[in-house]
Amino acid sequence: MKLKPFLTTFFCLLFIAAFSQNNDLPQDYLTKEFHKDRREQLRKLLPKNSVAVFFANPIRNRANDVDFIYHQDPNFYYLTGYKEPHSLLLIFKNEQTIEGKAFKEVLFVQERNEYAEMWTGKRLGVEGVQDKLGFRIVYNGSKFKSYEIDFSKFDKIIFKNFKNDVRDTGNEADLFDLIKVFKDKVSFDLLNLTNTSNDKIYNETKKRIDTKLLDGFMTTLREIKTTEELVLLKKAVEISAIGQLEMMKAMHPNMSETEAQGVHEFVYKKYGAEYEGYPSIVGAGNNGCILHYVDNNKTTIGENTLILMDLGAEYHGYTADVTRTIPSNGKFTTEQKLIYDLVYKAQEASILETKIGNKFRDTHQITVDIINKGLAQLGIIENEDSYHTYYPHGSSHHIGLDVHDPGQYKTFKENMVVTVEPGIYIPKGSPCDKKWWGIAVRIEDDILITKNGPINLSAMAPRKSDAIEKAMKLPSALNNFNLPKLD
Repeated sequence: MKLKPFLTTFFCLLFIAAFSQNNDLPQDYLTKEFHKDRREQLRKLLPKNSVAVFFANPIRNRANDVDFIYHQDPNFYYLTGYKEPHSLLLIFKNEQTIEGKAFKEVLFVQERNEYAEMWTGKRLGVEGVQDKLGFRIVYNGSKFKSYEIDFSKFDKIIFKNFKNDVRDTGNEADLFDLIKVFKDKVSFDLLNLTNTSNDKIYNETKKRIDTKLLDGFMTTLREIKTTEELVLLKKAVEISAIGQLEMMKAMHPNMSETEAQGVHEFVYKKYGAEYEGYPSIVGAGNNGCILHYVDNNKTTIGENTLILMDLGAEYHGYTADVTRTIPSNGKFTTEQKLIYDLVYKAQEASILETKIGNKFRDTHQITVDIINKGLAQLGIIENEDSYHTYYPHGSSHHIGLDVHDPGQYKTFKENMVVTVEPGIYIPKGSPCDKKWWGIAVRIEDDILITKNGPINLSAMAPRKSDAIEKAMKLPSALNNFNLPKLD
């Protein structure tokens, strides 16, 4: 056998295998051009002669030697597309020249490591980040310690304050050390100034360090969704709505809360959503009165019981937030329907006013007024002005890379995506007729603000009480999924 032809064939096969493997991955992630544009937009907001510093999320421990599935910091992902830990991003207002290279941004990433990648998967490394994410200046994290950056020359050093949740892994290039080196580089400059015994210079220098500006800048960017973001967010919402519909079809009184949760999350995986955007809330009966109930461990839901299901798929980082409340046996009781239809009325009126230029607080007040009037008419409260805790939360928030995405919460603007989610919760022991006890209803939809008015992105999940009852009569493929009974 001739060696050269053999090696040529071998490396061609490796290339084909690698190319095929890459094609097996989703092809609809945010593009590197999107992330580059977001960095440019942030740069426009930065004050003169400033640097913005971003750190990746820490790895968080679940128990012993098992960590939680890693989830990147949303701001970091928004600006880079990089999903790995132990990394640092610097964005400069003005062009810098450091170590003979001119640039406006630099990314430090975790180093390629053949042994580690055998356990936890391939890392992009410097070359992968340059190729796939479009960064020109990229270094391994270990480089940051010797990196010749002089923070004392900037008028503003902007970053988010640190929380005490970063572990030292013993690796000199981990997030713990990146933060430590950053603090050393900044405080060393301050220390030099304190040696002059000039308190005025020292205090002026301290003012250069800002841990508050960044939240405002990122809110300005993230509360308005780009066209590229909307594609992913719409898909997350549609997947979540399908999950609600499938659960309506599959529901039966002997089901457990855990099984109901599983139906939703199976649909998410079926449609390619990587995660849940937040811990799933599936509360039957009085459990629905616990706003963030996540135990989901009631073994039998029972007859004539409402089940409140607040769940959202996360698709390529973007998170939906959809809630439906349905009767376990497919038919609302008289009391359940009265409360449900009251919440629906409040939500419908609020959605219609979720329009460009209108205020968040005004659309919330619409829901409060309708619910208070309805509760008074039903005799649950004495009058419309009575104090009560049956509707204890706000009715709207932004969604995006976070289920509660950053926002200024003043007026609605084009291409915002917000929830509208009024609710009524009457726990056992409430000061009203017992026939209302244990009724909990929340209806939540994800609304896109457009020039032509609000668009309900989650409309695929039935919302009216009669439409829900009709959907619950439809057959479900999951009802044929019978397992052997376990002891």
